[in-house]
Amino acid sequence: MTMNISIFDTTLRDGTQGEGISLSADDKLKIAQKLDALGVHYIEGGNPGSNSKDIEFFQRIKSFNLSAKITAFGSTRRKNSLAEQDASLVRIADSGVPAATLVGKSWDFHVHTALQTTLEENLSMIFDSVAFLKRNGMEALFDAEHFFDGYKNNPEYAIAVLKKAAEAGADWLVLCDTNGGTLPGEIHDIVTRVCGELSVPIGIHTHNDCELAVANSLAAVQAGARQVQGTINGYGERCGNANLCSIIPNLQLKLNYEVLPEEKLRTLTSTARFISEIANVHMPVGQAYVGNAAFAHKGGIHVSAIMKDSKTYEHIEPELVGNKQRILVSELAGQSNIISKAQELGLDVNANNEKTKLIMDQIKELEHQGYQFEGADASLELLLREAFGGETKEVFKVESFKMLVEKTNGQMISEAIVKISVDGQQVYTAAEGNGPVNALDNALRKALVQFYPKIEQIHLSDYKVRVIDEKDATAAKVRVLIESTGLDNTWSTVGVSSNVIEASWEALVDSIRYALLGMVKVDGVLPDSHDRIGLVNH
Repeated sequence: MTMNISIFDTTLRDGTQGEGISLSADDKLKIAQKLDALGVHYIEGGNPGSNSKDIEFFQRIKSFNLSAKITAFGSTRRKNSLAEQDASLVRIADSGVPAATLVGKSWDFHVHTALQTTLEENLSMIFDSVAFLKRNGMEALFDAEHFFDGYKNNPEYAIAVLKKAAEAGADWLVLCDTNGGTLPGEIHDIVTRVCGELSVPIGIHTHNDCELAVANSLAAVQAGARQVQGTINGYGERCGNANLCSIIPNLQLKLNYEVLPEEKLRTLTSTARFISEIANVHMPVGQAYVGNAAFAHKGGIHVSAIMKDSKTYEHIEPELVGNKQRILVSELAGQSNIISKAQELGLDVNANNEKTKLIMDQIKELEHQGYQFEGADASLELLLREAFGGETKEVFKVESFKMLVEKTNGQMISEAIVKISVDGQQVYTAAEGNGPVNALDNALRKALVQFYPKIEQIHLSDYKVRVIDEKDATAAKVRVLIESTGLDNTWSTVGVSSNVIEASWEALVDSIRYALLGMVKVDGVLPDSHDRIGLVNH
């Protein structure tokens, strides 16, 4: 029989404790909707009374009618007080959400040192607080903070804490590896013992300080835990929380637990990337399952094999989690990489095509000069289409550009002057920007917008500069990578020069040219007409 596992997402609470992450109330509402669409069972929104953003979130989330249970967070009552008079508990009860998580101490060291109270009073605090939630008709989840450290130090007391919460009516007992220092074998043994002593369902909440949060969560489930708490992309304090983007597919695809419906699991990658954008935190390209490089292949032998059968170098089908296979082309690439990438673009290429060897040699030479096409798919696509497809009509021609940078009244002002021609018509424009690249971007758009009005919907979403030869100091070549976004698509281009402005201009022109030539696919299809992505004003 397939066992169901409950997913408790705490991105909006524990995740926001990660360094550099700050979410507005609007951000939290957008993420909550995305998490609900993914199919998680609980969404922990924060503490209803801790700050104005959380107060606003709980007020507004009521009108969204989400399927997931919105959960409030708080602590057990203060020592030597009454639960009914604890302001935090009262705010949780008044928040209107169906469930709440209360954190309480399960390590005797913390009871004495942090709470500075007796072990007996701590048990009373737990009982009274959980019972208060139940009297108010709420589902109660008890997070046993530092449970594994507490169990290793004083197992009798750690178990007594769980039993006291269960006696008060707790619906879930969640074991927390708060310091993130426990190993998977320890987790498995302790959870097994706990499940043998208590009948209340057990959850697991781990932190990633030893890079073991995912492994520890899986070990707990295999030992009997039936709820996993974590965050999208592993956001959280210090080294982060358990990463649900790894835990969910591991549970479902590797261990055969029932977690999410298949069609919702296919939205995992888009959910992870959406939340990373809202949080303004770039995802590591090598992140398991959902990273951009999770199913990327570079070595020629690997590519040759996966063209025969993807199982040769892929542990699952990328589409199961909403990701896709990518073939990287670089100086390490073999002929198979070029053929596979070109065929992916719908170009008629085979191993006997002399152009294949020529373009491979050209790419290797360009990479020797400092270009890098692994992270610049759009520039690579332009290159391949020029070599094989002939689908690179010159939609505009750059005649010249000029940059002026001036410091006036303590402010830096950048102005770009651009001269281009479109279908034989010459256009001469100037524009300012908050830097040279921004000024060039503004001037180029200003020149093109009269011919392609929807170009205003495209913007630069990322800009990176990498020095190639540090030993050349300020005369060194630089590589510029530009990421552009528009019309629900994202693409990257590259430029290389010893002049950072020229390298930026090269990448910028490639980006606009790519869009205007229609290389950005709509619904996976490359349109036939010159107006590839709807930029031409009909």
